[in-house]
Amino acid sequence: MTATPPADPAALAAFLPVREFLPVLERIAAALERAAPASRAPVDLTAADAFLWGPERRLIPVAKVNRVAIGLLTGIDRARDTLVENTQRFADGLPANNALLWGARGMGKSSLVKAAQAEINAARAPGALPLKLVEIHREDIEALPDLMATLRGDAHRWIVFCDDLSFDGDDTSYKSLKTALDGGIEGRPENVLFYATSNRRHLLARDMVENERSTAINPGEAVEEKVSLSDRFGLWLGFHKCSQDEYLAMIRAYVARHGLRADPESVRAEALEWATTRGSRSGRTAFQFIQDLAGRLGQRLEG
Repeated sequence: MTATPPADPAALAAFLPVREFLPVLERIAAALERAAPASRAPVDLTAADAFLWGPERRLIPVAKVNRVAIGLLTGIDRARDTLVENTQRFADGLPANNALLWGARGMGKSSLVKAAQAEINAARAPGALPLKLVEIHREDIEALPDLMATLRGDAHRWIVFCDDLSFDGDDTSYKSLKTALDGGIEGRPENVLFYATSNRRHLLARDMVENERSTAINPGEAVEEKVSLSDRFGLWLGFHKCSQDEYLAMIRAYVARHGLRADPESVRAEALEWATTRGSRSGRTAFQFIQDLAGRLGQRLEG
């Protein structure tokens, strides 16, 4: 075996002029350091009772939640009582189900979720940890597993809430939701429950399901795989269009709650006309009328 001759220092210096490259290397290192994301300070989970899951995949405290008192949510008594009971059990550390609130728009689905959290926290014993609420937007649903991992192990109990959840076309992010609800190999965190609202019972457009049926080798299995998403919710609560009497009851409750000074018969007639011009009777329509009425009366709506 031939021994490798020792390196000639002069030859190495000719091929590797290290000193000439040092300033360039230092500038590259400084640029990389500036481009690196700054380390994030840990979020104080006691800073608020409600948070948003931001686009940068971090929790953002919400100082004041946009919600209505649970007593103003009329015409949905059964759904209200069922959701509050389920949420109370969860807050007390007992078994509870993920919930899907589906049905007619404007009937208080998202308002009920936020009101239930406030109702339960108001009744918590002194010193008891509050129930936390974190909202994740529909477009961020693929980050739901990351959110679950962030909340896992925290001492608080969390309701993760997604408003107006549905899937269209070639959207496959529903698979992330299925994984998060089932919990994968780790299981869903014990301190996390998922609530969603949707206008669709199965969260999928009908033409999306029909397309799967017409193009799949086994149509039954393809449709079953998509419809099974809603099966991950143990609690289904349906919301239906309200009757005229229920709509007027909402109007009267808002008038009394905000102390609006107006003739009851005039309010009734105007409220019915308001609903007719919009082609719907709902809690949202009722509140929009109340906003208009309060503005015309020159009165403020107190929170």
